[in-house]
Amino acid sequence: MLLLKNGYLIDPASETEGYRDILINTENGKIEQILPQGTVPSANDMEEIDLSGQIMAPGLVDVHVHFRDPGLTYKEDIASGAKSAAKGGFTSVVLMANTKPTVDTVETLGYVLEKGKETGIHVYSCANVTMGMKGRILTDMEALSARGAAGFTDDGIPLMHEEVLKEALRRAAKLNRPVSLHEENPALIANNGINAGKAAAHYGIGGSPREAEISMVERDLKIALTEAADLSIQHISTKEAVELVRKAKRQSTHIHAEAAPHHFTLTEEAVIRHGTLAKMNPPLREEEDRLAIIEGLRDGTIDMIATDHAPHSLEEKEKPLTEAPSGIIGLETALSLGIRELVNHGYLTMMELLCRMSYGPARFYHLDAGHITAGGPADLLVFNPKEVWTVDKFASKACNSPFVGEQMPGVIAYTICGGKIVYRG
Repeated sequence: MLLLKNGYLIDPASETEGYRDILINTENGKIEQILPQGTVPSANDMEEIDLSGQIMAPGLVDVHVHFRDPGLTYKEDIASGAKSAAKGGFTSVVLMANTKPTVDTVETLGYVLEKGKETGIHVYSCANVTMGMKGRILTDMEALSARGAAGFTDDGIPLMHEEVLKEALRRAAKLNRPVSLHEENPALIANNGINAGKAAAHYGIGGSPREAEISMVERDLKIALTEAADLSIQHISTKEAVELVRKAKRQSTHIHAEAAPHHFTLTEEAVIRHGTLAKMNPPLREEEDRLAIIEGLRDGTIDMIATDHAPHSLEEKEKPLTEAPSGIIGLETALSLGIRELVNHGYLTMMELLCRMSYGPARFYHLDAGHITAGGPADLLVFNPKEVWTVDKFASKACNSPFVGEQMPGVIAYTICGGKIVYRG
């Protein structure tokens, strides 16, 4: 048995908070009891951890990560990605399917899921919507779902053919699996990863205009409103797209959206300061967009925070701006950025932040996660929201982050998954 005592519990699933003691059965990985502070008697076979001054919350759930396995494991692999997740307080992650080979067969999906079982956290994976992510022939969604696909996405590439998207949504609805969409029209983009505005002008390139996202979001929400599948607009970056989602959500409970920490924290000014370390798809945009994303998180238009953890090698990120790959790592800084940018500025309560980072994502992917319940999974995060740390060394193989060297609030003391301590700060 493991007793977590004197911690301040925040559970967004039940909207419960207050001082509690939590007794964990380390044999079955379940929560045995949740009791008022100081009411659990000591026992010889019990390990006790005093969490005075710490918050106990559900283990975080990230439904948009890239672990590059199979095929690109010099950037990250499932083992190193899981360690990075645990260090960031995540006990459940959903992998994207743009690996090499892509996750478009049950064999590749099986490889990913079996490797995930070897880590200390819950590793789920999406499968592709289309074969080879080419946007034309649908995968065997039924077989992939039966093998354990958490959902379907061609993240990294938009679905350009409307009929393909419509049929994918119909089949996903029958399988009760969500579909997540990357919304950037490549026909409108001169140089990806850089906003077609001040940043692009600074570098003398064309960049990626906001219309590339807006046009796809508008089209796909119109299609989604005629279908019954749960759909997420991934890593939203423009104020117009936020408003389109807001209006669509008034018409359907199947519409969802996610925001990445970098999009509610940074603007295109960061690209001018940090170069390739702030290059990402979709790109960082303007201050009005950043504030609109925060408002979307505040009013529930955006119901998930997802990191889009995208590791790359140092050599790749040192290439010229237009040649370097897009993306930054995010698992180890996400909670701190949420505290610093959203909670400390009064946009969200801690309860609301933890909901967007655990219960909300878990609900979208139908995961048994994001809640603290007697008899439920002993997946917990323990952290001090006021203690400060400096971003330096990562558990990830990669270090492509524009936040290196910054001081941030929110020091993680323990990540507990399945009743076992998988990270100790």
